[in-house]
Amino acid sequence: MRKYLNRVAVAALSFAFVSEAMATEWNVSLWGKRRAFTEHVEKLAELVSEKTNGEFTLKISYGGLSKNKENLDGISIGAFEMAQFCAGYHRDKNPSITVLELPFLGVETLEQEIALSMAVYQHPAVKKDLARWDATLLMPSPLPQYNLVGVGEAPKSLADFEGLSVRATGGIGKAMATVGAVPTSMSASEVRQAMDSGIVKAVSFAPHAHMSFGTIENGKWWTTNLNPGTVNCPVVVNTPALEDLSDAHREALLGSVDEALEYYVTQYESKTMEAWGPALDERGIERVTFSDEEIAAFKEAAAAPAAAAWIEENTARRLPAQELYDLVTGMVANGS
Repeated sequence: MRKYLNRVAVAALSFAFVSEAMATEWNVSLWGKRRAFTEHVEKLAELVSEKTNGEFTLKISYGGLSKNKENLDGISIGAFEMAQFCAGYHRDKNPSITVLELPFLGVETLEQEIALSMAVYQHPAVKKDLARWDATLLMPSPLPQYNLVGVGEAPKSLADFEGLSVRATGGIGKAMATVGAVPTSMSASEVRQAMDSGIVKAVSFAPHAHMSFGTIENGKWWTTNLNPGTVNCPVVVNTPALEDLSDAHREALLGSVDEALEYYVTQYESKTMEAWGPALDERGIERVTFSDEEIAAFKEAAAAPAAAAWIEENTARRLPAQELYDLVTGMVANGS
């Protein structure tokens, strides 16, 4: 009997070691707090755990692993296995995907933003670009068109942006510069303090971020229809970590992306956008709407020059810039 019990104990111990060896936990670096912008990552973690019976888990950290502008660096050294970042934070590190941040591309829906992003992410030149950081692009964080919340006197025309300090990154910042604004780039978590101290007078964000980072708490006005563009904020994984996953765990991860994105879109449209109007009304924030003529002039001044400059700059980087631009604009033109 003693020998039998010993064999049982050894078998149980061996099973425990095997189970522990099979279990995989990935660290995921986000920032701020849980919000509409991170719901696809939260859903992905839920789906992966369910599909693997808890053997593969994503441990999400909001700022505890890295600063948002350093997430790609963390991925490159394997400090964590998954992270979210925005292309405009470090354009020189991920120039290929900044094509998605060009102003006035004409993207109208979150679903369209997803399709464009995934098409660009699959391009061989883009994969090679991100491979420099041992990063594999997993999924986008689709955002609607950005608009401004500001303090002080509300602009009555585009001419009123002359000299106005605006937090705006990437192509949006370049677009704002064409109407005389002074764009500055800073992380989302720094924005509220910058507004309070007067460093910036207006902030360019999607609605969820205006609510999450407090710009509407002291904002006086909001532009309803500037719609200069959006930012592209992918979720990436460390490539060696992805390759080290078992086939079952890798399939659980990659096979959950579409459902996670569908959940994200539903949550954004049903919760964030429904809450946006009442949030403005409760705070007495003035809505500023520009004429069709002014918006057309803004687009004419910003879109073509920005695209030409982007193509020239990134062709010099030996990227197929014209091809990437044509891919995006062709899909938009076809309603993809």
